[in-house]
Amino acid sequence: MNLLQLLLQNGLKTVRSRGFYKNLMVTILLGFVALYFIAVFFALGLFLDNILRQIPTEKTPTEIFNGITLYLLLGGLAVRYLMQQLATINVQSYQVLPIKRSTIENYLLFTPLLHPINYLLFFTIIPFAIRSVSIDYDNFTALRFVLNFFLIVCFNSLTASFIKRKFGSNFWGFLGVIVFFGILIFLEVSQIFSLFTISGKVFDFIVLQPFGLILPLFAVVCTYLLNRWFFARNFYAEHFERQTKTAKTYNTSNLTFLNRFGIVGEIMALELKLIWRHKRTKSLTYMAVLFLFYGLYFYTNNFYANSSAWLFFSAMFITGLITFMFGQWIISWNSAHFDCLMTKNVSVRAYLSANFYLMLAGNTACFLLTMPYFLFGKQIAILHVVAFLYNSGVNVFLLTYFASYNTKRIDLMAKSVMNYQGTTFKNFLIVLPMMFLPMLTIAIFSAFSMGNTALVVLSALGIVGLVFQKQLITLCVNQFNKRKYALCEGFRQTE
Repeated sequence: MNLLQLLLQNGLKTVRSRGFYKNLMVTILLGFVALYFIAVFFALGLFLDNILRQIPTEKTPTEIFNGITLYLLLGGLAVRYLMQQLATINVQSYQVLPIKRSTIENYLLFTPLLHPINYLLFFTIIPFAIRSVSIDYDNFTALRFVLNFFLIVCFNSLTASFIKRKFGSNFWGFLGVIVFFGILIFLEVSQIFSLFTISGKVFDFIVLQPFGLILPLFAVVCTYLLNRWFFARNFYAEHFERQTKTAKTYNTSNLTFLNRFGIVGEIMALELKLIWRHKRTKSLTYMAVLFLFYGLYFYTNNFYANSSAWLFFSAMFITGLITFMFGQWIISWNSAHFDCLMTKNVSVRAYLSANFYLMLAGNTACFLLTMPYFLFGKQIAILHVVAFLYNSGVNVFLLTYFASYNTKRIDLMAKSVMNYQGTTFKNFLIVLPMMFLPMLTIAIFSAFSMGNTALVVLSALGIVGLVFQKQLITLCVNQFNKRKYALCEGFRQTE
């Protein structure tokens, strides 16, 4: 058995799984999204030469691009560290077959390179190489320019795989990446240290010199050998058993204060432990922290700053991150043990109330963390307050009510980024109206110079929802009781 056969088996496994056909609508929708980004990157590649020539410098567009290449390399490495999923394989089932260990190792290393998103940037690189590099220099230089970026993709993929396997991807690693890039930006802006100058010299040599590609090729080979060294030390199952025995246990005693709130508090504590102990939920938590900075893009952009509708969309998104990222799967998080949950002496009202208060606490945390945005002006502060009320009084109940329609089982040990397992077209049908209907309402009212009236209406809806929360939770309980058998049946199906 060779590497090609392993890759073929992985493809057949994907196509033959039940989830492949259930997710077909989502796959088609993502395909249209991918076509949009391909068009955007291709258009950028066509006009990048003209854009770079407008910069007041004596450097050619190729030399300017080489100056930012190191930033692209480090940025790509950070994104892969945070988002790239590690390839997995059932090693025990292959260890008893006539297959070389090196073949399995190569499968684990090269599988991430097959993901199409790796090559999205090439829709910019190739047109730029044809329209700019080949004209300013020659065709062989343009070819080296493209090959250089292919080697950068390989280097980033292999390096990210090694770092994640060796050190893991935890909160401190995530925080370290953010701090590292913050320091680089500070040094560059303060003109204390210029990464642009170093990048320009290094990649000018790589691209413009005939044998310059030896340098990135050598880096790729080194990272490949580093991964092979790691596998040589960690290939056998006995090593992982020793790691399991000495693994650090979770300290959850700091959540015992929730027990004073009765069964609802106990369920909330269990849900928080579930979130912190599993890869997918932890990844979502890290992403939520990253998206808190989403407002910096909207509030500093003149195009959006002049539109109350877009500003409210941003305010609603960043003050309701926990609601939108966790709420639509609030029941599905428990899919692996849902049958067991249904046999326990736990009332549906207590279960849904615990989820409601968790999302409400998440909204409150996001609102408090985004209060520094109030410095952008009184309008932003008002929008954040209105968005918080609307998310807490309306969106939380809508997500709790419609969560019972999501009957797909979720693998909690899988990464969340670029992972659509457990996602169906129903998720889009639920979330998109929740996000855009309030925005559309403000746009319509603003067209008649009644933007403040729209904010009053949305605030009133949120306050009414919070006041009548018991009655709304009763509606969610009745909906859950109608759907619980369909949920049980759906969660039993493994992909």
